[in-house]
This record gives sequence, C-alpha cells and structure tokens, in this order.
Amino acid sequence: MKDLKTTYLGLSIKNPIVVGSSGLASTIGGIKKLANAGAAAIVLKSVFEEEIKAEAEQTVGQQLGMDENNLEFYDYYDYQVKNEVLENYVSLIREAKEAVDIPIIASINCSSYSEWVSFANKIEDAGADAIELNIFKLPFGINDEASEIEKVYFDIVRKVKERLSIPVGIKLAPYFTNLGNVINRLSHSGVSGLILFNRFTSVDYDIENDQVITGKVYSGADDYANTLRWVSISSNLAGCDIVASGGIHDYRTLVKMLLAGAASAEVVSAIYKEGPEVIGAMLKELEAWMERRNVNSINEFKGRLCQGKATNPEVFERVQFMRYFSGHKH
Repeated sequence: MKDLKTTYLGLSIKNPIVVGSSGLASTIGGIKKLANAGAAAIVLKSVFEEEIKAEAEQTVGQQLGMDENNLEFYDYYDYQVKNEVLENYVSLIREAKEAVDIPIIASINCSSYSEWVSFANKIEDAGADAIELNIFKLPFGINDEASEIEKVYFDIVRKVKERLSIPVGIKLAPYFTNLGNVINRLSHSGVSGLILFNRFTSVDYDIENDQVITGKVYSGADDYANTLRWVSISSNLAGCDIVASGGIHDYRTLVKMLLAGAASAEVVSAIYKEGPEVIGAMLKELEAWMERRNVNSINEFKGRLCQGKATNPEVFERVQFMRYFSGHKH
C-alpha cells in the first residue's frame, strides 16, 4: 500500500481527493455515498449570500402587506428568514459530522462580510472542520478600480479570521489584474489554503430561438490547463496549501496537479458524470502510477515539477504560441 496522506487547508487527510462544493453534498445520503467511495474530505453545498438576501426580501414582502412601512416588522422577518436558512445549514453540518469520519468543510459563497461574521461562529460550533469562502465580485463596473475589488477579499478574510479558530480557505477566480500578486498576498494573510480555481456559470445563445441560455455546466477533461499553470507558479512560494480545482477527471490530471505542487484537489464534474465510484478508480490508478514510478508517498513527488524547481521556469509565464505555429504552413 502506498502512502496517500496529504493535507487540505492544513488538515491531514487520507488521500488527495476532496469533493468540491456542489449538490452532491447537500444531503446526508449523498455525503455518505461520497465518503464510502473514498473521498478524503467533503465540502458541503454552498450557502449563497445573494440567495438568502433574495429569499428574505421575497418572504418579507409577502408578509408585510399593509405594514410595508413598519421597519421594526421588516427587520423581524428579515432576521427570521435568514436565520432559518442558516440554521438548516448548521444542522446539515452536525448531521454530517455524525454520519462520516472524514473532514466536513462548510462553504459560503459571498461578496461581502456583513452577512457572515456572526454566522461564522455557528459554523465552528456545529463542528465544521474548516470553512471555504467562495468569494467573487464580477469586475464589470467601469468605475471600479482593481484595488477596490481586491480589498473585498482581504476584508472578508480579516473579519472571518477574527472570529474563527478553524482553518479558513479561499476559493479564487483567475480574474485579477495581477493574479500572482493576489495569490501570494492572500496565501500569507492567515488563510490555511487557496483553491485554484472557481468555476462559474457561463452565458450561451440558442441561435434558433433567439434566447440566452446557460452554457456548459460541467468541466471537461481538457479544462485543467490554467489551473495547472497557476498551481505550478504559486505552490513553491505560497504560505498555505494550494488546492487544485477544475478539469480533474482522471488520475493523470490528479498526478499533474500534485507534481505541480498542489497539496490536494477538489473533484466535482467527474463525479456528476461517472458517479462516486470514480473516486476509488482514480485512487487505485494513482497508486499504480506510484508503483510504476517507485515512489511510496505523495510527499516524495509533490511539487517536483513546479516553477520554483524547473530548469526553464519561463515556460510557465509564456502565453503566446511562438514555437507551435511558427513553422506551421497551410
């Protein structure tokens, strides 16, 4: 048997496969299936800040009726609706901790810290082993400065870290003016891990019916390249665990992320497509690869091919197809 132990947000885990936040982990039944399939840790389905706000506004609007100008009544219902959603999430954490013996990670999708500072303590008290903050502010405002957008991330981290003793991780998007700078600063801000990268819903068009539709939901097996580049660049200099996420559908991509320096990897789309059994299959093939390469533990090869150890580190920074297309003739 090979030693597959590694870390996720500083937590010791039995192997490098973590189930990322999704509907796969929204019920106790689903959580048990993932744990039995071999998952080393599970990130629960995210609580979305905007969904709670929208539900609160809708419910409050329906309840107010003739009292729409009664601010005390409004505040009461606003609090009650939000509190019910959050209490349901806390209950899921407690039940999950009783049902499985692997780390359970809470996930909050947020764009500010106002709604979450007080809730953070409830998550910790419920027994969550860590919390993943899924932060993103779409940079579409023409008057927004890059520094203002970045400040949101650091403000959220600071406020949440003040309240928690459990590890805090940040799931990032790659859309920053200077991504390397943001990754480096966040990794030394007191967080226990950075997850690279988040996956967002995309916009597409139905050209036969002139409708705007949702684009491809799941990642594909070829969607890992950008994550691999930035894990390679970041892992050697980061002050915390770097976790890979995006396009990890088989053991080959998992091995690549570990060679790049990832401590572990979040997997979601592959499980949706192939079922929880894909976790065990990937782990079995990872062990077979380690046997072929004569390595006994992940620590023996983790980060072997990161930028900091490369003989030609500039290859990670090159983005133009100079060599490939220079000799290509039609």
